[in-house]
Amino acid sequence: MTLTKVDKDQLISDYRLHGTDTGSPEVQVAILSERISYLTEHFKIHEKDHHSRRGLLKLVGQRRRLLDYLKKCDFNRYKELIDRLGIRK
Repeated sequence: MTLTKVDKDQLISDYRLHGTDTGSPEVQVAILSERISYLTEHFKIHEKDHHSRRGLLKLVGQRRRLLDYLKKCDFNRYKELIDRLGIRK
């Protein structure tokens, strides 16, 4: 099972910038990161699932583009987000 509505709502409430925020780059990156981690675990069991692997690569690219945008616009928000998510060293 992938991301449920309850899990998604929890992620949105954790990463939103204001009360009605559902589409800021922080929220989008958090949701993509959760989906990426789920698929990464999926591939440990299902090594030959190449169709889903293509989807994973698309998600990683989308997250990369969102992070590049955030880094270009506001570096402090970018740095805080990658620290919270732990996606960079």
